[in-house]
Amino acid sequence: MSDKKVDPALTLKQMSASIANIAHSAAVQGPKHLFGAISGVIQQAADWLMDAKRAQYGLAVTRIVLGLMALSMLMANFSTRYYTFGNASRWTGDLANPVSDFPTIFPFSIAHSLLQSNFGLNVLYFSLMVLAVTLILGWRLRITLPVFFVLWVGFIESQDMVGDQSDNIVRMTLLGMLFADSGLRWSLDARRRSNVSVNGSIIVRLNNGAPIFPSWLTNLAHNLVLVVLTCQVCFVYVSGALYKSAGDPWKQGYAIYDTLNVLQFSTWPELASVLSIWAPSVAALSIGTIVVQVAFPGALLHRWTRIPAMLAIFGFHLGIALFMGLPWFSLSMIAIDFIFIRDVTWRRIISWVKRSAHSRVPIPEDALEATELEQVEKPETIRV
Repeated sequence: MSDKKVDPALTLKQMSASIANIAHSAAVQGPKHLFGAISGVIQQAADWLMDAKRAQYGLAVTRIVLGLMALSMLMANFSTRYYTFGNASRWTGDLANPVSDFPTIFPFSIAHSLLQSNFGLNVLYFSLMVLAVTLILGWRLRITLPVFFVLWVGFIESQDMVGDQSDNIVRMTLLGMLFADSGLRWSLDARRRSNVSVNGSIIVRLNNGAPIFPSWLTNLAHNLVLVVLTCQVCFVYVSGALYKSAGDPWKQGYAIYDTLNVLQFSTWPELASVLSIWAPSVAALSIGTIVVQVAFPGALLHRWTRIPAMLAIFGFHLGIALFMGLPWFSLSMIAIDFIFIRDVTWRRIISWVKRSAHSRVPIPEDALEATELEQVEKPETIRV
């Protein structure tokens, strides 16, 4: 077998030609494939936004929990409403010169005007309680939800001393829900729509809760609200985590200890002492809180990371509610987090609850006796 000599110059020339061909193909075909990929992504996004309304059950639960939050807060402060929001709270100066701008902006100023007298406070207070119930039941949301939004924002922003950071995100959520359909599931509106005709004039369709705009437009508005709420929640968690990580208590792992033992917030001092007595658990909770908040946006992208992230966030907010005495803040955040649970998951939960309820329904004795008699009297079938 003869040895062939390889010409380095020829080999280098062939490699150069191959590279040139690859570069030429990339220059000619590359933009085509790139634009094709971009158009495919845009088409998928358009289909997701316009084909159907997403998170129907999740947004319904958000509506219900926000209504429960408002109603429970109003009931908890009912006996002290004059001292918290009425004439007896004038010493704070908020009734005369509110810190927030909302009480000076129409129509939010309506609530602030009513708070100037105890009679007006009672009218506003009971109206908000009734509207919160309609929000929970999902009754005439096209009318009751905007009214609740205006009165609630004006009411809650009138006393800066009793507010918290959840007021901002609740306000944004209620504003977004004006453009979404939160009554598609678990509402009286949904029941009314299923029993009436969708035809007729605009007034008739409005009264029946039937759609008056094209489906693609309402789907787009509904799903864009979900996108905005998702971005807002992610901003809250990530910015909160970055702010925490800049402080020594969180970096060194003892922030949870300080939080659980602040007398102004601690509702269960004895239990808080038990939970914060073991240093490794305190460090794990402190560092884990930052990790979960930072990773939350990415964790939403896949089911197997979304489930533990949601459980961790729910536990985080339940801990704030129980050990820091901030139940309204926690309820507000949990309410919005429900939009991240898929409709298929809610359907599985509903099916499981129905199966469990049917399996526990006791069978009447008459039915049991009739079944036994049928089995006795029924002739035995011989199979060959």
